[in-house]
Amino acid sequence: MNIPDPFSLSYHNSRLLQESLKSNDLLAGKLFHARIIKSGLHFSVILLNNLMNFYSRTGCVSDAQLLFDEMPVKTIFTWNTLLSAYSRQAKMSEATEIFRKIPNRDSVSWSTIIMGYNQLGRFESALKVFDKMIKERVIPTQYTITSVLASCAAIKALDIGREVHSFVVKFGLSGYVSVVNSLLNMYAKSGDPMMTRVIFDRMEYRNTSSWNVMISLHMQHGRVDLARGQFERMSERDIVTWNSMIAGYNQHGHDFDALCTFSNMLRDSLLLPDKFTFINALSACANLEMLKLGKQIHARIASTNFDTYGPVGNALISMYAKSGGVQIAQKIVEQSGISRLDVIAFTSLLDGYVKLGDLKPARQIFDSLKDRDVVAWTAMIVGYLQNGLNTDAVEHFRLMVRDGPKPNNFTLAAMLSVSSSLTSLNHGKEIHASAIRTGQASLVSVNNALITMYARVGSINCARKVFNQIHWFRDVVSWTSMIMALAQHGLGEEALEHFEKLLAAGIKPDHITYVGVLSACTHVGLVEQGRRYYNMMKDFHKIEPTLSHYALMVDLLGRAGLTQEAYDFIEKMPIEPDAVTWGSLLSSCKVYKNVELGKVAAERLLLIDPDNSGAYSALANLYSVCGKWDDAAKIRKLMKDEGVKKEQGISWVQIKNKFHVFGAEDGLHPQKDEIYKMMAKIWEDIKKMGFVPDTESVLHDLEEEVKEQMLRHHSEKLAIAFALISTPENTTLRIMKNLRVCNDCHSAIKFISKLSGREIIVRDATRFHHFKDGFCSCRDYW
Repeated sequence: MNIPDPFSLSYHNSRLLQESLKSNDLLAGKLFHARIIKSGLHFSVILLNNLMNFYSRTGCVSDAQLLFDEMPVKTIFTWNTLLSAYSRQAKMSEATEIFRKIPNRDSVSWSTIIMGYNQLGRFESALKVFDKMIKERVIPTQYTITSVLASCAAIKALDIGREVHSFVVKFGLSGYVSVVNSLLNMYAKSGDPMMTRVIFDRMEYRNTSSWNVMISLHMQHGRVDLARGQFERMSERDIVTWNSMIAGYNQHGHDFDALCTFSNMLRDSLLLPDKFTFINALSACANLEMLKLGKQIHARIASTNFDTYGPVGNALISMYAKSGGVQIAQKIVEQSGISRLDVIAFTSLLDGYVKLGDLKPARQIFDSLKDRDVVAWTAMIVGYLQNGLNTDAVEHFRLMVRDGPKPNNFTLAAMLSVSSSLTSLNHGKEIHASAIRTGQASLVSVNNALITMYARVGSINCARKVFNQIHWFRDVVSWTSMIMALAQHGLGEEALEHFEKLLAAGIKPDHITYVGVLSACTHVGLVEQGRRYYNMMKDFHKIEPTLSHYALMVDLLGRAGLTQEAYDFIEKMPIEPDAVTWGSLLSSCKVYKNVELGKVAAERLLLIDPDNSGAYSALANLYSVCGKWDDAAKIRKLMKDEGVKKEQGISWVQIKNKFHVFGAEDGLHPQKDEIYKMMAKIWEDIKKMGFVPDTESVLHDLEEEVKEQMLRHHSEKLAIAFALISTPENTTLRIMKNLRVCNDCHSAIKFISKLSGREIIVRDATRFHHFKDGFCSCRDYW
């Protein structure tokens, strides 16, 4: 009888263990372990090493450790196998302890610990281990190098990556395609596209991974055509190739190309889409609002039993929410659970509810989210802002400051916009203080938003201070924000000085900058400068005028009394004038009593916007100022017959964080008796100072005494009277009005500012007026 020798038995059992490993059959492996002991082969180092490797690869770290402890003889393979077992399980403290105990560590030992750190995302630790490995003169293998280069790529450590490249050359590892691909990936992700291209061009053999790196690189830098060229040259493509193209198209706004590529993949390839394929295809559908195609992709996902929890489910929610299927998105949320909802899906859902004007479900989802990061909080604030729920936005921000994450620059920009909408200086200062506390006040974007906010709430000096603080970091938005701010406050010359400084600094203005420049010229009547800057915009900076620029030029000419030239300008416009353009001409015709041209402007305006109450009112007022009372009455009757309601003038003021709103002849305010008494006293006092009521501002055929009483109770005058009795002496008054301030109120407020010794800032529909010591910043040109 032939008895097999121990070596043959060890070899035979090793083969059987390998088969068990392939099938991942733990029970079979343990049976072999028992058989080894029973056969007396438990002293075979080769067999025990293989058994230990089996336990390591099947995740049985404790069994591997027990076997290791019982082994009488341990080779370097034994140590490395146990090290690998702990590394695979991400138990790096135990792995590090074993690594320290290895008697003669080889390149496998070092590579294993590096790979362990790499898999955990501890890339700096992996690079430190590699540095020690080189210092101990252990020669790295291709596996070491690929892991180290992956760490460099992950944290964009270009300088370290270049050093590793030198080791590749030094140790002759350039012949391994995996190593060269890792170099390609490192240079591409670390910001050296030129070196990536050089390495790619020098490669003697390129596999699919090599081409994929180049496609990703081109897409990363927005070179879509080059990526497409590389894609078309490939003889073999894997799922990464297709995903790189679809994702690249999607990220750069080529959503239709992304969907065409997705379709081509399904038609021409045997590859099955993975979660990344579906996510990017659904994202493209969402951006294009292609609900029908999105549903077809959803059907395919469902037919393949693909897991719709997690990222794919969130992509479906985003697609439905953005494409008009908010109800379907809501059902998916209910089925998969709100806890699985990510921020992108939530913001898409929120956007969908914003479009419907229904934020209650969005708030319910927000309140149910477990991980509400700064993006989710900001999205909710923006949702309130877009629906005009500014008070809710303020309350939500305060809740965020108290209980949520630190606001970022986007949160602060949104809240500054809320403060601007509320015209609340106190709220604006509160947000500014928050920006300072959270370290966001140094960001240019936040400072730009602060400039706009302070300007819109009437504090031009605060806007100047912010602008001056960012002297070395100003971008075109900073300059534009300040130019617009100065223009709004009637400081046209100062605005144009800033524009000239912008040009001297070598910054190229954009179309919004020129809106500010032309607005500055308009508010102070600088007609020739306006013409010059308009031509500079077109001819020197090659900026095509928009409707905003055309409307401002018409306003500039019209305000200066050049109504016919303004009309001729409109007739020569290469695009159809809008309601704002004709409205500007109509307003100028009223000021300069040009009835015929005013009728033309009103007719053209009403053709564009038949329900524009301003057009009817302006034409009626034009007839009135020209003494054509019958024609004015006909227009007002026409308004009534057409069911067009005139916009009522209102003014408001904030006192102790509460807004008080007034209309003309307002009798609803709880302090109306005190307000009317104060206004009567002011009226008598300013008349003694030389104020003459402008009864021509009352565009009705009434007795002079009745006209004067109507003038005395205009909304802005009542708001000022209330503010005077509600604030300490020397306090600046900030009054907001929804319509243009009338001539009588403008004149009266100049006298009131002198009488009270107060600065009174009034924001009307077009600009700010700063009244002080009997003068207005607009110099009576508005």
